[in-house]
Amino acid sequence: MKLRGNGTQGAFCKTLYLLAGAVCIVLLAGGCQKQKEERPSGKAFGQQELLLGLIPEQNIFRQRERYLVLRKYLLDRLGITANFTSLSRYGNIIERFNAEKMDGAFFGSFTYTLAHRQLGVEPLVRPVNLDGTSTYHGYIFVRKDSGIRSTNDMKGKRFAFVEQATTAGYIFPLAYFKASNIPDPQQHLGQSFFAGSHDAAILAVLNREADIGAAKNTIFDQLASENPRIEQELIILATSGVVPQNCLAVRKDLDPVLKAELKRVLLEMDKTPEGAEVLRKFGARGFVETTDRDYAYLYTLTAQVGIDLNTYRYKNK
Repeated sequence: MKLRGNGTQGAFCKTLYLLAGAVCIVLLAGGCQKQKEERPSGKAFGQQELLLGLIPEQNIFRQRERYLVLRKYLLDRLGITANFTSLSRYGNIIERFNAEKMDGAFFGSFTYTLAHRQLGVEPLVRPVNLDGTSTYHGYIFVRKDSGIRSTNDMKGKRFAFVEQATTAGYIFPLAYFKASNIPDPQQHLGQSFFAGSHDAAILAVLNREADIGAAKNTIFDQLASENPRIEQELIILATSGVVPQNCLAVRKDLDPVLKAELKRVLLEMDKTPEGAEVLRKFGARGFVETTDRDYAYLYTLTAQVGIDLNTYRYKNK
């Protein structure tokens, strides 16, 4: 037997549909709210900001502009504001890390080994260069018309180092001279000075302010792509082994959850359209995990030149 609907039954069914729809909306809204609440935030980590140091491997204004593109991405993904502080000199990273209570820094390879031994910082990630590498090496270079082709030719000449806390700009040249049975380059050279950054050391040789220079290959190659004079007028005499590109390392007592999330977000940047755009502006393909084992070559190099990383102290000249 078929039942015929009437006005009362229709109204009742309509009411049921409306109630069911309202329940679905509430459930969906609740699910979205739950998803939103589960998204990492500064409150979840117990801090609203990250203070990260930047070493002056190149002009500090250009360096700072490059890293600031990461700020919005980290805020969107972690709910934390990343503040960057630029260091005027490589060598004051240890003192300023403590004094300013930094959460981490993008350390150069040698400054990382110092901070790891003296402060216990833990490496997380490092950028992958546009050419697919995540390492760099040091160059020692001269002008082509200088007539300098060996350490013997460097006697009495002027050398532009970068800083006493750089692998390419100081530690590698020390090892280079020691391999030629010159334990004290200062006595062998006529004069030397610290340019303060890799690009400054390169330009010092290019502009005849120094006869020999040392710098990392990534900055040398970058400047060469912008200034044809570098390839036309300079020649590379020696190349070091590889060390990790500038690594983000954090204080050992940083919240473990924040540490893990920061690492995850940076490692997965290249998987999202937003992250890929940030990386394009940053000048990298992505980030890769970094461990202390990646610095084995540098630990060997510092031992060869007689540097004790646990006690190394110096004053920039």
